[in-house]
Amino acid sequence: MVGASPAGFRLARPCSVAIRDEENCASPASAPCHRSASRDCLVGHGVSTAQNVHGSADTAPVSSHVSVSAGRPGSVRVPTGVSDPSTSARTSASPLRRAVHVSLLESDGGVYGVGMPIIAWFTRAPADAAAFEKAATVRVNGAPAGGAWYWEKSAHQGAAVEAHDRPQHYWPAHAKIRMTAPVKGLSAGKGLAYDDSMTLSLSTGAANIATVDGHSERMTVTSDGKKVFSFPVSLGAADHPTYGGTKVVMEKDRVQEMKSSPGEPYYDLKVPWSVRLTNSGEFVHSASWNGGNIGIRSTSHGRTNLNVAATQQYFRFARIGDVFTYTNTGGPTMPSWDGYGDWNVPWSAWQAGGIL
Repeated sequence: MVGASPAGFRLARPCSVAIRDEENCASPASAPCHRSASRDCLVGHGVSTAQNVHGSADTAPVSSHVSVSAGRPGSVRVPTGVSDPSTSARTSASPLRRAVHVSLLESDGGVYGVGMPIIAWFTRAPADAAAFEKAATVRVNGAPAGGAWYWEKSAHQGAAVEAHDRPQHYWPAHAKIRMTAPVKGLSAGKGLAYDDSMTLSLSTGAANIATVDGHSERMTVTSDGKKVFSFPVSLGAADHPTYGGTKVVMEKDRVQEMKSSPGEPYYDLKVPWSVRLTNSGEFVHSASWNGGNIGIRSTSHGRTNLNVAATQQYFRFARIGDVFTYTNTGGPTMPSWDGYGDWNVPWSAWQAGGIL
């Protein structure tokens, strides 16, 4: 940005950040609303300091619960090991195999936008994902979702890899989604087995789609196909271009602290009405200091700048999992690992499964 605008940066690696879900929080200030974080992880234009809610692997008792809890990721305790089957993928209790514990990002009973992937974290990388993929089922309104799991390395604290499930196209609006994974005791490959089973029930809200065009400097929002907003914006300048492609709302914060990166002019701002779109620091947020450029030219450090009144309107409307599509930004397509960039992976590549 120009004048008093803050500087920013991008990470050289993926970064797991706190997720604050205003939609599914009983109390906006309640701690459980911050659902996952990698501590002391610099993110573009800010620092995440939230704590990870999970314990470390192989230190917890065998007893566990199965389904995810509202307001935080599904969490089950990790036993020290599970048995080693000789002729079957399913095992009985014995400490011969190292446990692979799986937890989920989504809250059981939560309501999300149509772009939200189901995200599972694994404490150890399965040597073979076949048993998990065969056992785990996802149904939409009672029918098979027809989606696929995509595996990638994870920056989430305590996770070696993560798997995302999505269908070929966005989830239907106003739908009931049910995931079951009866994987307890199943083989995760040589020397590994899953330590528990899990279930997840969630819903989608309206199909909220925001389209942001760098040529027109305009953000247009539709809900179930009907236009609800059209706001002027200022995107990233040529030396700090905004990512193109499809992004998904990750987090909403009424106040987001944004700090300068090393080597840049110092700033420490409390920016209101901030909606996170990437791990590396792309937000939709108010930018009173950049009002002269909003709707006219792109001058930011990669963020989507709106006027204060417009940002308040969008913030109250937005839901975690809502979709953004960016065109004509001058920047590269958002990589899949930098947030929920799942929809930027071609379907054929997605079906191939990623790293597993």
